[in-house]
Amino acid sequence: MAQATYNKMWTDAQKDLDIQLRREREEFLQPEKDRVKVFNMLATSYIKYMQIFRKLEMAHDQLVHQQKRTVIRQVLDGVIGRILEMKKEMVELENSEFHYIDNILEDLKLLPEDIEVPIPRYFIKEKLEVLQQREKILDQILLNAGLQIQKPLKAMTFEEAIKIIQVAERARQGRCRAAFMKQIYLEEKRERQTKLQVQMGPHPDDAATCIQKVWHGYIQRKKTEKMREEEMIFLGMSLPPHHLKATSISQMRTGQTNALQGEVQERHEEVFVKDKLRETEGLNIKETLQDQISQCFMECRHIIGKFPDYPTEEAGGSMAILSQKTPEQVAAELAAKEEMALQKKAQKGKKEKEEKEKVKGKKPQKTGKKVKEEGWKMAPSNFLSIMEEGNSQYKAVWQNRDEGWDFLQDHDLELIKEEKREEVEEEIRVQVDELMQQKLENLKLAVDGEKSGKQKKGRRSEKKKKMTMRKKIPEMEEDLTPDRTIDSLYRELVEEGLLIKAKTVNLSDYIGEYSYLGTALRQVDVEPMPSLADVRQLIALYGILPLGSQTVHEKAPLVKALLLAGPAGVGKKMLVHAICTETGANLFNLSASNIAGKYPGKSGLQMMLHMVLKVAKQLQPSVVWIGDTEKIFSKTVPKAEEEMNPKRLEKILPKFLKALKAQDRVLLVGTTNRPFDANVKPFCKVYQKIILIPRPDYASRFVLWKHIILQNGGAITNLLNISCLAKVSDGFTQGHIVQAVQAVLSELRLLQMTRKPLRTAEFVASLARQDPVYKEEEETFKVWYAKTPLGKARIRALAGSEKAGKGKTKEGNKGKERK
Repeated sequence: MAQATYNKMWTDAQKDLDIQLRREREEFLQPEKDRVKVFNMLATSYIKYMQIFRKLEMAHDQLVHQQKRTVIRQVLDGVIGRILEMKKEMVELENSEFHYIDNILEDLKLLPEDIEVPIPRYFIKEKLEVLQQREKILDQILLNAGLQIQKPLKAMTFEEAIKIIQVAERARQGRCRAAFMKQIYLEEKRERQTKLQVQMGPHPDDAATCIQKVWHGYIQRKKTEKMREEEMIFLGMSLPPHHLKATSISQMRTGQTNALQGEVQERHEEVFVKDKLRETEGLNIKETLQDQISQCFMECRHIIGKFPDYPTEEAGGSMAILSQKTPEQVAAELAAKEEMALQKKAQKGKKEKEEKEKVKGKKPQKTGKKVKEEGWKMAPSNFLSIMEEGNSQYKAVWQNRDEGWDFLQDHDLELIKEEKREEVEEEIRVQVDELMQQKLENLKLAVDGEKSGKQKKGRRSEKKKKMTMRKKIPEMEEDLTPDRTIDSLYRELVEEGLLIKAKTVNLSDYIGEYSYLGTALRQVDVEPMPSLADVRQLIALYGILPLGSQTVHEKAPLVKALLLAGPAGVGKKMLVHAICTETGANLFNLSASNIAGKYPGKSGLQMMLHMVLKVAKQLQPSVVWIGDTEKIFSKTVPKAEEEMNPKRLEKILPKFLKALKAQDRVLLVGTTNRPFDANVKPFCKVYQKIILIPRPDYASRFVLWKHIILQNGGAITNLLNISCLAKVSDGFTQGHIVQAVQAVLSELRLLQMTRKPLRTAEFVASLARQDPVYKEEEETFKVWYAKTPLGKARIRALAGSEKAGKGKTKEGNKGKERK
C-alpha cells in the first residue's frame, strides 16, 4: 500500500479519537446508577478505543515520515493506557476478569477479531539490534558454561571419510541393483500375462468397455473436483488460483519494501539540523539574550535602586530574570494575592463557627449525598491529557497540511528547526549566564561598590546539601553488590541457570476461538467458562502492553504479579515465553526446582533476589517466572520435596514486589496446575491478577486440530474428519492434542502420506492412550477460584442481584393482590 493509504488511516483514527474524547467529556463525567447501562458504555468505549488502537498501530508501523511517527506514538501510548484503564473499570464493575460483549459486537456489526488486542511492532523494532546483541552474548555464556550444546563440525580422519563413502556407494549400488531386478521381474510378468491373453483370446468389446469405464470415471472425478473448487470460490471459502500466485508474489514484494522502509525510518536529521542552526542563528540568539538580560538589570536598578542578585542554575538562571513581569502585571498579582488572603480568612472564620457549634451540640447541615446514591462515576485518567495533547498537535500541524509535493516522506526541516531551536537556545543560554553573571558582578563593583559574596556562600551551602543527600541515598537502598558490574551479575545468573533463554513463541501461536454463548449464559445466571481467546486477550493487556511501553507502564494501573492457573497442558509456560518474545524481555526462572541448592541460607537468598532485581531493572523489560508456584505457599511439604525446600521464597516475595516501582518494567509471573494445594490468603496477596485457563472448548479444539496437523507437515483431506476429532477430544488439553499429532506424524508416516492419506482413526487411537481432564478436576479449579478475592466479590454481586430480583417480584405480587 502507498503512504497515502496509511495517511488516510491515521486521519480516520484521529477523527474517531476526537469523537471518542468528546463523548467521554459528555457521558463519563455524569454519575450513573444503572450498572447495565454503565457496562454497555464502558464496553462500547473499549471497542472503539481498540479500533483506534489497531489503526494507529498500523499507521505508526508503516509510515516513513519520522515526525508523523513521533506524534502517532504519543497518541498510541495514550490509547493503550486508556484501554487498560477501561479494562480496570470493567473488572471492578463486573467483579470478573472475563467479559462477554458479543451482543454489543452484534449491534456494532463487528467480528470478534476486531477486538483482538494487537501487539505494537515497535516493541521489538526499536531495540532489535540490542536484543540481537544480547542473544549472542547469552548464547556465548551458555556455550562456555556447557549449558547449551552447539552442534560442532566434526573433524573426520581419512579412514572414517573413506568408510562413509564406501557405505554410501554400496547403498547406492544396492538400490540400483534392486531397481534393475524389479524391472526384469515386471517385464517377465508382462510376458506371462500376454501369453495367457493370447491363449484365452479376450473379446475386443470387453477390452473397449474396460477402457471406457476407466476413462469415464477419470473424467467425472475431474469434473466433480472442478465443480467443488468453483463452488468454494463462489462461497468465498477459498481463493482463485491466480490470486494464490499473486499473494505469493505480493508477499515477496512486501518483504522487500519492509526492509527498505525500515532503512528510511531509521534516518535521523536532527543532529545535522541542530549543528546548522548553531552555526547560522547561534550568534543572533546570543546577542539578543545578552541585550535582554542587561536591559532587565538596568530596569531593576531604576525601579529598586540597586542591581538584583543573579538567579542560580536551580532557580532557572536567566530564564527566571526574563520571565519576570512588568510593573502593571506585578501590581495585578499583588491585588489578586490580597483577595485570596481575605477569602482564606473568611473561610477560617466559618470553620471556627462550625467547630463552636459542634462543641455546643449543634450538627452542621449535610450538603452532599452518599456516593452510593450518586451512582457510578469514571475515575480520573492519566492518559486523557496525553491523547488530547496529541490530538491538538495533529489538528494544529498535520490536519490541513498539503503533502502532494513531499514524495520522499522522510522529514520536514522546518518542524525539526522549531524543535531544535529551543535546545540550541538552552545550550547558548547556559554560556550567556556565565558571561552575564561576571558582567553583573563588575557592574555592582563599579556602580554600587558591592561584592557578591553572599551568592557564593549560598552555592556552597547548596553543594553541601547535595553531598549530604548523596551520602544518605545508599543508606535508604542497600546495594549488596556495589563493586560489581551489571555484565558480571548477568553472567553469574546465566551460569547459575537463573536467567534462561526464552523460546521464540508469538502470542498469535496460542490458538483459540472466541466464546459466542457468554452473554446468553450470563443472562440465564450461568457463569460460562472463559475461552482461550479471552485468555490470550488478558495476557496481552496485563503482560505485554505494559512491559512494552515505558509511558504505559508508569501511568497505567500497575500490575506487578500475574498468576496463570489451569490443568497441565493448557499452555501456561508457552504464554510466559510469548510475553518475553513479544516484548523482548529477559526471563528469570525462580522455580523451586531450579533454585534448589543454589545460594543457601538467608543471606544467600537475599543476595540472589538482589542480583535478580538489579539485573532485571537495569536490562528491563524483564519477566521473573516461578513454575509450580503453589509449592512456595503449600500447606504441607511432601517428604520427597523437603530437600528442595520449596518454601524459601514465601516470606521474601512480598518484599521483592514492594521493591518494584511504577518505572520498573518487571513482571512476576507464576504458573500452577494445583493452586488448591496452597494457602489462599498469602497466595492471593502476592499475585495481584489471577487468570484461570480452562481446557479448550469445541470451537478452539476444531481450530487447534487443523492448525497442529498442518504445522507438523500433515495434509487435510476428505478422509480426515476434523469435526469428529474435535468432539472426541472433549476433555483433553492442547498438550494432549499436540502429543497425539506428533505421535502419528512420524517421518515414515509423512513419506507415506501421498499414497496413504491421513485418517481420523489414527489420531483417535493415539489420543486414547492419554488421560483427559475430568469434570471433578475442573470443578476443583472453579471452587478454588471462588475463594480468591475477585471470585468472592463475584459471588457477592450475584447474590445481591438475586435478592434484588426477588424483592422486585415480591413487590409485583403484592401489587397484584391489592388490585
